[in-house]
Amino acid sequence: MKLPVTIHHVRLGSAEFKVIRPARPLARAVLIDHDRHLDAYLDQDAAQRIGALWTLAASSPRSLVHLPMRGNPGPSRALPENCTRQLDLVLLHHSLQFAPARWKEIRGRLGPGRPRTVTLPGPRHTDDAVMDHGARHYQENRDLFHQHLHAETLFMTGSAKVFRETARHFFDVARSGPGYVPLHPNYPRFYTDLHSNDGILGDAREIRIEYCDEWHPCR
Repeated sequence: MKLPVTIHHVRLGSAEFKVIRPARPLARAVLIDHDRHLDAYLDQDAAQRIGALWTLAASSPRSLVHLPMRGNPGPSRALPENCTRQLDLVLLHHSLQFAPARWKEIRGRLGPGRPRTVTLPGPRHTDDAVMDHGARHYQENRDLFHQHLHAETLFMTGSAKVFRETARHFFDVARSGPGYVPLHPNYPRFYTDLHSNDGILGDAREIRIEYCDEWHPCR
């Protein structure tokens, strides 16, 4: 699959940072902080492209993959009252050892970037993904997500393996959500989770990823 992105290079002192962003805005995507957990609400296009960006993070260990979405309008159906805090998302490999405190200054210097199209492997269906669930719970396992919150941005830090294996959640939402919602009018919610029982979350909260087909108009 092909994914249009923009590539940004920012220098702070002697350090240079590479930031990758989607070329088109993720207009129908919101990430909401509920303190104990997080909710992502996505339409089909956003779920498909975030799955691709998740895959890109697995193969870009020296880059910050930035998903701007905190200014987006939410889905038109009613959401919980405590969902006022919206976040951007940054995906990064743990070997980068990036300090989130530097992010606000980097974000302010990004500029328009350089357009590029990257080619990624196609999405794997959930039952095609080879995962060793037992190994996830070994004490020595390092394929875990960790999260930090800074400058209204959630930083998801992990290994190439954990990014590659969990991208399927977004592709599942993109593939199955549009068909599920019209057939279940009494509970039109298709979702999946990055769940603590999956053995993929280290110092990280659970994230529910939900398909939404009706949205407030963009401002």
